[in-house]
Amino acid sequence: MSTNQFSSALLNLRGSLHSFAMSLTSDPVEAEDLLQETFFKAFKYQDQYEENTNLKAWTFTIMKNTFINNYRKFVRQNTAVDTTKDLYYLNSAQELNFEGPESDYGLQEIMKAIASLEDEYRKPFEMHVEGFKYKEIADELQLPIGTVKSRIFFTRKKLMRILGDYHQN
Repeated sequence: MSTNQFSSALLNLRGSLHSFAMSLTSDPVEAEDLLQETFFKAFKYQDQYEENTNLKAWTFTIMKNTFINNYRKFVRQNTAVDTTKDLYYLNSAQELNFEGPESDYGLQEIMKAIASLEDEYRKPFEMHVEGFKYKEIADELQLPIGTVKSRIFFTRKKLMRILGDYHQN
């Protein structure tokens, strides 16, 4: 497929791609940015597109992956380190209003509950909270990815039981 044919076929998908971008972002400006980034990546990696395959699916996959990667980057950039003894990472620190002594007590209880977990459950859970992907956790701890997912799931359940009486205002 020539560059002109590829460009023409890609531009014919603009409407569908824009609708998909809007469904992902719910913001016209962000949708347009995502669309432009998708076009840029599609042109950049044009040589990786296999002719006579589904161009629409290929570009939608690029858009979806770009959106996910941008979201993960945003989350990591907005992760703050708190200055407690164990240096736990807290996502969305600005949204957490730990102003009064009752809130500090709640945070201490949560950290105590996490610290009380067995290492095999605590480590994957802490890494997940810090923003590591399941695959990264599995590689780091040399565990199957299914084991990592189930340990994080069971850890959440256990923490909900331990902290059952903990209520946010």
